[in-house]
Amino acid sequence: MRPDREVAIVAFAQSDHRRHTDDLSEVEMVMPVLHDVLRQTGLRAADIGFTCSGSSDYLAGRAFSFTMALDGVGAWPPISESHVETDGAWALYEAWVKLLTGEADTALVYAYGKSSPGSVRDVLTRQLDPYYLAPLWPDSVALAALQAQALVDTGATDEPALAAIATRSREDAAANPHAQLPGARAQGDYVVRPLRTGDCPPVGDGAAAVILAAGDRARELCARPAWIRGMDHRIEAHSLGVRDLTDSPSTRLAAERAGAFERPVDTAELHAPFSSQEVVLRKALDLDGSVRVNPSGGALAANPVMAAGLIRLGEAAARIHRGDSDRALAHATSGPCLQQNLVAVLEGEPRA
Repeated sequence: MRPDREVAIVAFAQSDHRRHTDDLSEVEMVMPVLHDVLRQTGLRAADIGFTCSGSSDYLAGRAFSFTMALDGVGAWPPISESHVETDGAWALYEAWVKLLTGEADTALVYAYGKSSPGSVRDVLTRQLDPYYLAPLWPDSVALAALQAQALVDTGATDEPALAAIATRSREDAAANPHAQLPGARAQGDYVVRPLRTGDCPPVGDGAAAVILAAGDRARELCARPAWIRGMDHRIEAHSLGVRDLTDSPSTRLAAERAGAFERPVDTAELHAPFSSQEVVLRKALDLDGSVRVNPSGGALAANPVMAAGLIRLGEAAARIHRGDSDRALAHATSGPCLQQNLVAVLEGEPRA
């Protein structure tokens, strides 16, 4: 590692997130996003030193599905490339480490997911303990409802407070042209008590991409780079029965190691697919009312599985690029009930 090396997010692009993209393959969904993020920097695919992607074979329904998406990147002549079978936020982590080693000066990170072809609630049961939980087929909403009910039982929240989180998120998403569910809407019927339709993320398809660059190269490519001041990820026990679902010590530890508590942040993009999970994350990250949480609308407005976490980092970086934020926190999660969590701290250079 080169501890003195700075790495920044210099560009971010995402698709319009839709309930169905039956007319598009994964490659056709990803390609416009890749072209957009490269156009923002003026780079060509051949200028990228390292490429890393995040996706899921379970969603695609075939093994090594990510190899097809490489058609959208352009894998010839041969490129330096890697892939993670999880949310693209972890692909960004791998690329960040690669740049810190000095092996590359630029990196392209992208992620995508198509949840619409099947039942994503059933698909996600396959990530559970294969002996005790997976055979029972508890879907992702039922597990999130267990977490929400635990919060209600301890007095940490109630149904009106959860509805307020959902309403605020989707009202903020009205300014996000890529959101799948922009604008306030009724909470709807119960899906699994105490969670109503409005407390749950939309099912949909989408893709996102970012470009990382190191040192002076970042300053050449972006007027105001979003410097990654720290990033870490931690994981909880696999068995839900041995965890306190009302807390997230892995998020807290990742944030501490990323330097999130050293100075206040003004913005937080939290990957909270369910309204109840924002309650858990706010507590773990010690976020008060002065912090703008999910100004993009968050995962309640668009939740393309395997890309939603990367979008949180991209949205936080974009606010720094535009000058809307000076120090932002970005969070990504994977697994049931906030099992695995990644936290990054991003900063813009001081204003003149």
